[in-house]
Amino acid sequence: MSESATAEYTATAAEERTADLIRAAIVRGEYVPNQRLIEADLSATFTASRATVRTALLELTGEGLVERLPNKGSRVRAISLDEAIEILEVRMGVEGLCAAKAAGAVTDEQVRELIELRAAMTAAVADGDLPEYSRLNQLLDQRTREWSGHATAAEVLARLHAQSVRHQFKLSGRPARAKISVLEHAAIIDAIVARDPDAAEHAVRVHLRSVIEALRELP
Repeated sequence: MSESATAEYTATAAEERTADLIRAAIVRGEYVPNQRLIEADLSATFTASRATVRTALLELTGEGLVERLPNKGSRVRAISLDEAIEILEVRMGVEGLCAAKAAGAVTDEQVRELIELRAAMTAAVADGDLPEYSRLNQLLDQRTREWSGHATAAEVLARLHAQSVRHQFKLSGRPARAKISVLEHAAIIDAIVARDPDAAEHAVRVHLRSVIEALRELP
């Protein structure tokens, strides 16, 4: 690889890493809706050049997480409840597809991981460890996308999930909701473990309908 090609590859990797870090921080709620994203601050926080941060913000703008303000830089895009519900409705179809695909292709080793994940999620809710439950929840979503083998659906879901997850965090901090959610996720896992695509897709739809209803009931 030539020096110019190596430099280009390194720059691209740095931009992707920085975009991933900023995206994760937004999803975790470290940057709130409408908060200004100052390039100099982000550069210091994520140990990246201003140019790298600028490119990363452009990528996140394309994903709908960030919006550019004329002559004012960037800020976290505020996503309304109505838009979050629309995103969940789209996710219902795409996520159901991924779960069905995963159920049809899951390996014995992956089945064992899912069984362990189910037990860990149940224990986290029983212990009242909602941050850990939320983390395991995201891990299940990630594994389902990966194991579906459907690259296009997985890419679409990754973007949609990042946009709507901040609203779902409002639910994840409620113990009563977690007790319902963990049963819904257990049903998804059980269907994939049973290698039943129809049941897996149905379980995803049931869960996301439940999330939508719970969001509508938020004060």
